[in-house]
Amino acid sequence: MSLLIHLAWTFALLSILAVGGGTAVLPEMQTILAHQFGIDHTQFVHIYSIGQLAPGPNMLMVLVIGYQIAGLLGAGVVLLSFFLPSSLMCFYMGRLWNRFGESPWRRSIQNALEPISIGLMSSGVYAVAKASVVSSITLVLALVTLYLILRTKINPVLVILGSGGFGALLMAYLN
Repeated sequence: MSLLIHLAWTFALLSILAVGGGTAVLPEMQTILAHQFGIDHTQFVHIYSIGQLAPGPNMLMVLVIGYQIAGLLGAGVVLLSFFLPSSLMCFYMGRLWNRFGESPWRRSIQNALEPISIGLMSSGVYAVAKASVVSSITLVLALVTLYLILRTKINPVLVILGSGGFGALLMAYLN
């Protein structure tokens, strides 16, 4: 039971810290999972990839994390702990936020939060990329994938799956 409480507390704190969205806490989540729950960087990247490919919000990946750590009950605890606190906070802050209308304070706070959110999300991207790019081959594949996603109208899921398949074939051929 203490494992479930520890999971709930950890993911509730991550939920509250997710100012710029779920990806803002990826580096911290990755560190906590490695040090406290035994999920290494490779496992984390695999779980994150599943979250990107699955339909719905990509942060539903926390279900897989909870399941891997504590089974079905762990998945439920992590799901509620990660989404409920931030959802309640957004609901009540949104109501409060609307009361201030076009106040100069409101605009100042918004202007301050925008670069913070971008920085936190960029940090999450860097943490995942750092664990994923392990050779010149994976670097080239990552750059080609990024280019195709940003510059073409090809479905990103197809680009990611194609890059993964091509990378697996290439790695098998080179080894």
